[in-house]
This record gives sequence, C-alpha cells and structure tokens, in this order.
Amino acid sequence: MTGDRLPWTLLAASYLAGSVPFGLLLGRLFAGVDVRSAGSGNIGATNVARTAGRGLGLLTLLLDAAKGGIPVAVTALVLGEAHDAGWPAAAGLAAFLGHVFPPWLRFRGGKGVATAFGAFVVLTPWMALLSAVVFAAAFAVTKVVSVSSLAAAGVMAGGVALFQGWDGPVSRVALAVLVVVVLRHAGNIARLLRGEESRLSAKRSGPR
Repeated sequence: MTGDRLPWTLLAASYLAGSVPFGLLLGRLFAGVDVRSAGSGNIGATNVARTAGRGLGLLTLLLDAAKGGIPVAVTALVLGEAHDAGWPAAAGLAAFLGHVFPPWLRFRGGKGVATAFGAFVVLTPWMALLSAVVFAAAFAVTKVVSVSSLAAAGVMAGGVALFQGWDGPVSRVALAVLVVVVLRHAGNIARLLRGEESRLSAKRSGPR
C-alpha cells in the first residue's frame, strides 16, 4: 500500500471501528433488550444503563471510549506522528462520526460523547481530564446526563482552542464534535427548556 493511501485507509478503519454498536450488541446478548426500542432509544451507555442494567451501561461506556481512543493511537503509531497531529486527530473524528452515523444502523447511532472522550484522552489527556471533571461536577449538581455532556463538550472545545489556537487539528476536531453533540442533543435541549428532561436514577436499572 502506498504512503498516500495509508492515511485514508486508517481513517476508513477508524470510522468502521467507531461504528460498532456495542450498546446494541451488549443489550441483545446479555439482557435480551433492543435498546433502540426501549428507554430513549439511544444505543449509548446512558440508555443501556437504564434499560439493560448499570453493569452493561458501564461496559458500553468503556468500549465506546476505547473505539475512540484506539484508532487515534494506532494512526499515530503507524504514521509515526505525534498523537495530536493532523491524521491522528482526523482518526478520532472519524471514529466519533462512525458512532454517530453507523452504516449498519441506517446512520442512526448514538450521541458520540463517550467515543469523543476516548479520542481526546489520547489527543489531549489533560483537557480530557478537565472535561471529565466538568462532566462529573455538572452531573453531581443536575443528575442530567445531557447537561453534563454538553458542558463537557463545550469545555473541551473552548479549552483546546484557548491553549492550542482555533487553527490546530485538535481544536478543529473539538469544535466539530461540539457542533455534532449539540445537534444530536437537540431533543434533550428542547426537553430541558420545557423542564421535562429525565434524570439518571442512582437506583440500578434492570432489563425492560
């Protein structure tokens, strides 16, 4: 394979890795639940936790994050680039878009927050840590995952731009992620404005 084709092949592989619907697969295999027809209908960790149990929700979270981080690390290693260089950053974005728009599910995937976080853990670890702290703090106050996710995505985009400038590859990816996350949370934002957004219960959820 020529050097010109290799980066694009890695991006395609990153997109396909991101498109693996772990939440859907785990719900079906271990709880007999199709998460697309239960709860919010989302394939992400929050809905898996609500409809198939918190253990499966946590496993979904870890796997969704891994499918964001591993493509970034592999791309950097194969191309011999820094983790925050252009191609690794693009691989993280490709994995994120794979989760949000998986071809296997008619391009109707999850909201991508965990996958984006996994990518940013490799791209910019300290900013990923800060965004995780912001998520945790927002969730502790509101118990609303959508609010926490939006806050974390906003802090990530703003923080990376502040320290690396808006023209850096990670900054551009963080801004793209923020735009997609906001759009994917449009329904949540509408419910928040109406005071109808659901809170994540501390009580363990079981299969429904």
